[in-house]
Amino acid sequence: MASIFTKIITGEIPSYKVAEDDKHIAFLDINPNAKGHTLCVPKEEKNKIFALDTQSYADLMEFSRKVAIGLEKAVPCKRVGMSVIGLEVPHVHVHLIPLNDMKEMTFQYKVSLSEDAFKDLAATILKNL
Repeated sequence: MASIFTKIITGEIPSYKVAEDDKHIAFLDINPNAKGHTLCVPKEEKNKIFALDTQSYADLMEFSRKVAIGLEKAVPCKRVGMSVIGLEVPHVHVHLIPLNDMKEMTFQYKVSLSEDAFKDLAATILKNL
């Protein structure tokens, strides 16, 4: 079944599109954290960002960069934050959020780790690269 983003890409669902090329689309988030909150989405439907091949990943980041530069010019902000979470829609997407305050990019759940736990985790990740 096509994701909601695929339906936006095909025009089945309307969006507030801000940019598009042959491989990507960018549109305003309809439930924004801040004015100008934009989603950059590859037209290829993949569930997870790291499931993209290397070139597709690089292309998405460059597209997002271009959109962020324009977004920062269009919406007064201290900077544009970027986040890739992807739990709410099973289609890769990059959140670009104009930031003036950290609350505009809040991640509410935190975990605490000891210094040893951080070191062990870092070593485990490094070993798996």
